[in-house]
Amino acid sequence: MRKSSIFFLICFLLQYFCSSNSESFVGVNYGIVADNLPPPDATAKLLKSTSIEKVRLYGADPAIIKALANSGIGIVIGAANGDIPAMASDPNFAGQWVNSNVMAYYPASKIIVVSVGNEVVTSGDQNLLSNLLPAMRNVQNALNSASLGGKIKVSTVHSMAVLGQSEPPSAGAFNSSFGDTLKALLQFQSENSSPFMINPYPFFAYQSDPRPETLAFCLFQPNAGRVDSRTGIKYMNMFDAQVDAVHSALSAMGFKDVEIVVAETGWPYKGDPNEVGPSLDNAKNYNGNLINYLRSKVGTPLMPGKSVDTYIFALYDENLKPGPGSERSFGLFRSDLSMIYDAGLSKSAQTPASTPLTPAPTASAATLTPSPTPVMPSPKTPTTTPAILAPTTPSTPLTPGILPPGSGTCMLVISVSRLHSNIR
Repeated sequence: MRKSSIFFLICFLLQYFCSSNSESFVGVNYGIVADNLPPPDATAKLLKSTSIEKVRLYGADPAIIKALANSGIGIVIGAANGDIPAMASDPNFAGQWVNSNVMAYYPASKIIVVSVGNEVVTSGDQNLLSNLLPAMRNVQNALNSASLGGKIKVSTVHSMAVLGQSEPPSAGAFNSSFGDTLKALLQFQSENSSPFMINPYPFFAYQSDPRPETLAFCLFQPNAGRVDSRTGIKYMNMFDAQVDAVHSALSAMGFKDVEIVVAETGWPYKGDPNEVGPSLDNAKNYNGNLINYLRSKVGTPLMPGKSVDTYIFALYDENLKPGPGSERSFGLFRSDLSMIYDAGLSKSAQTPASTPLTPAPTASAATLTPSPTPVMPSPKTPTTTPAILAPTTPSTPLTPGILPPGSGTCMLVISVSRLHSNIR
């Protein structure tokens, strides 16, 4: 074999192994509602020491965007809800925003998505809602004018409250009051190949139904599973059930090919005494098991074989946020850059410190009777059960199984989300 052929073979193999080990589906949210955060340069160095390949910002802080230059880390930047009316009414404003917040840093800073607003559809603000799509169109046009239309996507982030039905997952459907708005948004996103960004939180599902079996289901731990009565699909974790409910809602509206991105999910490591669920063990198990599950590339039952891009909330605690103590305790790292707990994100980590167990095979799933909880319980309402349930020790990820229809098992999916739009 000639030397040139050997050289190209080596290059090919290096590229193959680099791409196969890539974890581009693991991201993190970088909120800055705090007065004790490390400087952006230190944060950029921290991120480069991890397997995190994407960062979501809630704004377009120039110091952070510049600090991430030449790091290869993908960046989601946000246009504030307050900018939406001006973006919608004035194409020049949208163009100036893109020039100042995208063109000034791209491509050294790898901006991949512009998120126009945060949880606007469920905010109740009709002025923002009516201006959302025109604002997104003007931002898209500004990117197109800069020849970046195919490189940087335009989207917006939704609360899980956009769903009117989520149980069982195959019956997932959008709230009918948002139907026309979402259909128009999705038509725009389909035409521009931009992702549907959603905030599922199994943590709040557990708070609404604080039983041991629900905790195990939410933490990717051993459990009997819950069967979708319409399809016979056996779900082994709440994350899959919530994401598949969104997929079903998209399919029902005729947009099954629109990519889903989990813009936020996470678990607090501490909270107020009356909060159910926050604990160091639970946070470590949820985030560690989620990361390991994403690495398995199993996918969800309705979207097998591909991990959904997922941004974990959050990089740091945000000590100035209002609300219960858990709101200030979602961080993976302290402000001194040390780990709060090991979720398996260091580059040297092959698997997280905790990984999900594969339950023993069963002929059918156990029947679970869900508590009577609303589809969208308020995450700010304290529960009456303050116990924090200790998790069991997980082990390896599970490929979701299929059971025949009519097995008699009921399915509970609670569509809940952290409502950021009113606290940022």
